[in-house]
Amino acid sequence: MENVTDRRSNPFDMRPPCERFVPGYGDANAHFHVIGDHPGVHGGADSGLPFTDSRAGERLQRALVAGGLLERAGRPPTVDRTFLSYLHACVHEGNDGNGDPTDDDYARLEPFFDAELRAITAHVLLPVGERAVGHVVANYTAREMPADLDAVHATEMLGAGFLVVPLLDPAEWTDDHEDRVGEALASLRETDYRREADLGRFLADGETYYVR
Repeated sequence: MENVTDRRSNPFDMRPPCERFVPGYGDANAHFHVIGDHPGVHGGADSGLPFTDSRAGERLQRALVAGGLLERAGRPPTVDRTFLSYLHACVHEGNDGNGDPTDDDYARLEPFFDAELRAITAHVLLPVGERAVGHVVANYTAREMPADLDAVHATEMLGAGFLVVPLLDPAEWTDDHEDRVGEALASLRETDYRREADLGRFLADGETYYVR
């Protein structure tokens, strides 16, 4: 199924229960879904765009450009079959967006995140940082949270209908970590990474019919 919309920012008009939030941004028919933590960690409280207004976000964008998921970094970035969003989209009030949400805050916003993730239905999920990686692994794979996130940084992990590529938080990256992201994504894009099956063999005319 293809989503028919040309909206880049908040294409499904998600409205989490807060006055200020950073909506998802990118291609509603994305193949790659990059998932950050919240605006206080990865930026965007001022611009309203994920992974902006922060050194971590800028570094991640640079790696995504190297890997071919963005055509150009910026505010906004130029996406290529990519969607960017946060596990907790609300700007935590009282600290200029820099406070940490509580576990209850994350739980309250989880249905909004899950609904958008399933609406996008990307083939590859790229959770960024310990909180996002933990959530994606727990909810969209049958795997355990990696004991050493550094060891699995920019590697492939099969999920339940998704391919997962966990990323260490960019604030902790060395130049080698950044290079590994670009190289891993460039290599992945040269493979058939799609998580779907062709059921065309069951059709009378033999046309292709892909489903997730």
